Amino acid sequence: MDTTFINRKIERHIKEVMPYFPVLTITGPRQSGKTTLIKNIFPDYQYFSMENPDTLNYALGDPRGFLSSSGGMIIDEVQNAPILLSYIQGIVDEDKSRKFILSGSSQLLMLKHVTQSLAGRSAIIELLPLSFDEIAVETSTKPLSQLIFDGFYPAIYAQTNKPEYFYPNYIKTYLERDVRNILNVSDLHRFQTFMRLCAGRIGSLFNASDLSGEVGVSVNTIKAWLDVLQTSYIVTLLHPFYDNIGKRLVKTPKLYFYDTGLASYLLEIDNPSQLNYDKMRGHLFENMIVIEAIKSRLNAGRRDNLYFYRDSNKNEVDLLMTDGGKFRAFEIKSAQTFDTDFVKGLTAFSKVYGKSVLSKSVIYAGELENDYADCKLLNYKNISRYFD
Repeated sequence: MDTTFINRKIERHIKEVMPYFPVLTITGPRQSGKTTLIKNIFPDYQYFSMENPDTLNYALGDPRGFLSSSGGMIIDEVQNAPILLSYIQGIVDEDKSRKFILSGSSQLLMLKHVTQSLAGRSAIIELLPLSFDEIAVETSTKPLSQLIFDGFYPAIYAQTNKPEYFYPNYIKTYLERDVRNILNVSDLHRFQTFMRLCAGRIGSLFNASDLSGEVGVSVNTIKAWLDVLQTSYIVTLLHPFYDNIGKRLVKTPKLYFYDTGLASYLLEIDNPSQLNYDKMRGHLFENMIVIEAIKSRLNAGRRDNLYFYRDSNKNEVDLLMTDGGKFRAFEIKSAQTFDTDFVKGLTAFSKVYGKSVLSKSVIYAGELENDYADCKLLNYKNISRYFD
């Protein structure tokens, strides 16, 4: 494998939208490969990082001079210099040939400024850690427990780091930089406890009141801390499908981590073998599949149309993808052997929505792919094509 660059699927989408916008804004988790990607796509653009003190001081002290270059510019961690965005707006309005690539790791701080200053002028791209297709050899050959434990950050697959070193330092850096910058958390240890408790709730309905009691802070604090985890790409919420035709459906979202390697570290899983019997194995497997679906949609430049389903009788479908007002339904199981119980939720959903259900599938760890009644059995290694 190339140890310096891993081809990213989202590159095609970036090239497709670039002619239509003078500014391209790329956000995503720290270490997801944003800088490497944009330098590879735009090798002739000048690169500047707003984490370099000298560069930052120059940009803040003389923004017009800093932006006066006639060529394209890449400005990394632009949320540290939001004043530049107003100047960029004026530049691109006056000179249609100018191009700017903006990137950063804080969704909240960066997008707030971008949407205020560059509304209609910037395409917004989210780059998550590696998808199955981008590391196809590893996905197809690594044991499942190893794949979950390793996670999907590029440094692991570019052979520049190892999970046992990468994730502890990632969390330490995250706590000391992003959390302090986004939210004034006086007790980082308590915040880290909150993160670990969230990891223990992967695939579960998010209940702020329960976490409030366990962490020892107010419900409002828990909600604020959740916002921090979301805006810094640590966790995401999968919302329930809900319609207005009187059905008694759950309205609370479910919690997932953007990376299973990071979640495994927070769960104190020390090695892949532990995952073979750990009680969180099934939850982490489900997490991996849900996030893979999200990556597939983002990488193809498609909208986020993913949900789960649960009614008052506890009939549940792990993942729904809407498709022209209809549904593709997926049940997710970490087992290697198919069981007819796997399709119960799919069957219940199909009875309610009838012909609106385009397909029903079980994603599992088994190698056999065939049909059971009107449901497809899908091996997890081959699922990317179903979400593009």
